[in-house]
Amino acid sequence: MHFHDLRHTGNTLAASTGASTRELMARMGHSTARAALIYQHASADRDRLIADAVSGLVKKGRKRGARRSKKKDKKPDGHGAGTEG
Repeated sequence: MHFHDLRHTGNTLAASTGASTRELMARMGHSTARAALIYQHASADRDRLIADAVSGLVKKGRKRGARRSKKKDKKPDGHGAGTEG
């Protein structure tokens, strides 16, 4: 085992927690994003979390859109509605 192996493992774990490229760069002491991107390879767990989050946003948007459609379909009540003379 080499020091670099420990460094790689530590930074891969940091990336899997959601650390940004900038944060990884600071941890490693790099001035460019090139090296930091190595540690941000996607894991299956992280990929699942991202997919679930995107799915949740889509479902939320659909619900909001459905509520808006129902409001548009309703006919207004009261004196202002259907003011045929």
